[in-house]
Amino acid sequence: MNRILRFCVLVSCCLGVMMALPKPPQKTSMEGDRANRSEATIEGLVRDIACPMQNLDGDATHLSLKCVRDCVKAGSPIGILTKDGEIYLPLSDKMPDYSQRQKLMPFLGKYVQVKGIAFERQGTHAIVITEIKEMKGVRLTLEGQ
Repeated sequence: MNRILRFCVLVSCCLGVMMALPKPPQKTSMEGDRANRSEATIEGLVRDIACPMQNLDGDATHLSLKCVRDCVKAGSPIGILTKDGEIYLPLSDKMPDYSQRQKLMPFLGKYVQVKGIAFERQGTHAIVITEIKEMKGVRLTLEGQ
C-alpha cells in the first residue's frame, strides 16, 4: 500500500510540475516553408466583410458608408475587398494573432494600396500589412450618406 501511495504522489507531483511549466508559444508559418505566402501589393476597399460575402453585387468601388460603419461598429470583421472580388483578412505578424482593427479604422470606406506578406489557403486570403496608404485617385460611388 505504501508503494502505491508513493507512486501516486510521485505521478501527481510530476503532473503538477508539467502543468506549471510555461507552454511553448504557438508556432507560426511566417518563418516556415509550409505556408503559401508571398510578398504582395494589393489594392482594394477597406470595409466590413459581411456585406460582400452575403451580397455578390457588392464591389470595391460602390458602397454605403453608413452601412459599412454600422456593421463595423456592431463588430463585423474588417477586410480589404479587391476589384477582383477577393477579400483579404488582416493578420498580425505575431502569434498569437492580435487585432488589426485599430490599424484599419482610419481607412474604413477608403480605397487603399497595401503592401505586406500575403497568405492563401483554399481560397481564403490574408495579409500581414507592412504599409498602407489611401489611393485618392480611385472614384468611389457612395450611397446613403
